[in-house]
Amino acid sequence: MKIGKRLKNFKTKIDGLKVYEAQEAVKLIKETAGLKFDATIEAHANLGIDPKKGEQIVRASVNLPHGSGKKVRIAAFVADTDAKKALDAGATVAGGETLIEEIKKTGKCDFDIAITVPDMMKHLAAIARVLGQKGLMPNPKTGTIGTDVVKMLEELKKGKVTYKNDDTANVHLAIGKASYTEEQILANFEAFVDSLKKAKPQNIKGVYIKSVHLSSTMGPSVKVATN
Repeated sequence: MKIGKRLKNFKTKIDGLKVYEAQEAVKLIKETAGLKFDATIEAHANLGIDPKKGEQIVRASVNLPHGSGKKVRIAAFVADTDAKKALDAGATVAGGETLIEEIKKTGKCDFDIAITVPDMMKHLAAIARVLGQKGLMPNPKTGTIGTDVVKMLEELKKGKVTYKNDDTANVHLAIGKASYTEEQILANFEAFVDSLKKAKPQNIKGVYIKSVHLSSTMGPSVKVATN
């Protein structure tokens, strides 16, 4: 009941029919993120795509200037001889065929992002289904396949995040914390929107970005202008 009352009070500050400019939207989201913990700020975009068509899938990465505020667990699929270098660079878990075999047996993926080198892709075929179902399969479009593992790890640690549309043509991405300044959240939001526009599939006709909302954990959402 307390949460319901809190939300009701916060919603009185927001006009549900209004499309707010990004700066004003960020200000409102911070004002209505009044929880005892550091709430996550999320961007939600509804796209004019057909998620059933492979050529219309939106999958990309973006460097958030101030990071997402979320600690990410990264798996580096590399040759066993390169595992230590990957771990030293920030990977949560690293390895080659042994790691792949473990995931194949258990079906468990205790990480948020998977990166790999081109030579390992043929070995990942053994767990492609497991990774694919969890949206973890490395992909060139998200910058999670490359020859320089250390560089990929450094970029991810600095704030590079990946995103992909879901089955309802929506993209959801954490872009910061309520403790961030308005300027930091705004910079991250603008970076996300810019990346989303660049990720537009070539064969899309009509409106591509139908709407974008900002929200905080358990807080109300605000519709944001993106032009």
